[in-house]
Amino acid sequence: MRKILILTVTSVFLFSCGNKEQTVEAVLASNDLKQIRAKKDELSSKSQDILGKLKQLDAAISKLDKNKKIPLITTIKADAKEFIHYLELQGSVQTKKNVLVYPEVPGQLVSVFVKEGQKVVKGQALARIDDGGLSNQLAQLEANEALAKTTYERQKRLWDQRIGSEIQYLQAKTNYEAQKNVVANLRKNMAKYTVKSPFTGIVDDVIKEQGTVVSPGPGAEIFRVVNLGDMYIETDVPESYISSVIKGKEVEIEFPILGKEVHSQVRQAGNFINPANRTFKVEIGVPNKDRSIKPNLTAKLKINDYTNPNAILIPQSIISENAKGEQYVYIVENSKDKSVAKQVIIETGKTQGDIVEVTKGLASGMEIVDEGARSVKDKQEVKILKLAK
Repeated sequence: MRKILILTVTSVFLFSCGNKEQTVEAVLASNDLKQIRAKKDELSSKSQDILGKLKQLDAAISKLDKNKKIPLITTIKADAKEFIHYLELQGSVQTKKNVLVYPEVPGQLVSVFVKEGQKVVKGQALARIDDGGLSNQLAQLEANEALAKTTYERQKRLWDQRIGSEIQYLQAKTNYEAQKNVVANLRKNMAKYTVKSPFTGIVDDVIKEQGTVVSPGPGAEIFRVVNLGDMYIETDVPESYISSVIKGKEVEIEFPILGKEVHSQVRQAGNFINPANRTFKVEIGVPNKDRSIKPNLTAKLKINDYTNPNAILIPQSIISENAKGEQYVYIVENSKDKSVAKQVIIETGKTQGDIVEVTKGLASGMEIVDEGARSVKDKQEVKILKLAK
């Protein structure tokens, strides 16, 4: 602006000298308001004319100058590729075979047959409680049962030969069946004095030592038995995913503490929405052949809730938004002698990290402005440094 003012003043001065017009100093010295205003109007008119010519010169220079400043950019190709979106959640490992074993009857723990870490099978005896003399009673009752059985069998043979009375036969039969029932009931009761494993697994903890007096009820647990082969993760999923997170969906499970990742599937999806937090539960089976995964271990879950086999994916960082709330990016249109940036309105879908799915506005093969996207304008000439891969 200062250069323009100098040119203006110089031009006016030369013009004035050439035409022997009054100088500004002379007009000011006259103290004539009319002359001063007239001189100002004259100089203003000439200044506007000069400014107009300067703009014409600038436009010509901009057009002819090969070294003018053009925004430098890089571009990426819009290519259709598979897009797998994951819902990321957290959960903890659980097992339905992690139980505390309680006594069914009171008494002293006279024998403990297992130790911590020992593998056991379903029904295996873990400990025995003093039966208080029931074993002696059982022996006596078994003897009575054997006698009743012998008597019955003899009476039956006689009755089959029509010897003796029917009453004697029926009494022998009734007595034998009664004795048999008594023995069976006592055996059933005595079985409660042997503490058995409810399923195949590992004795995780021996809580009560031999000699301890135990009884049914809270705090009376004797063992903890765990089966690490049937593990699962239960987690809460927002209700908005109820139609996409369903049984059979693929899941990637990471155990940060173990530095281990496993692949699994959703094996059960709940049908109840919790009104307190608007979520539903899903259950994911956990393969655990090496038994390294333990109950209550924290896990990071990536559940595949959406897949698009032909998606256009771009970085989040190159997307801008206009005053209408519309999202846009710049593509490059190339001609023989130049490249021009063009603004394109887009619509987006799912986001995974810094990658965004474009559902509308871009087609495969388009060249999109990457680095420099924030510094270009619509229909502005640009220079491509390289084509990013």
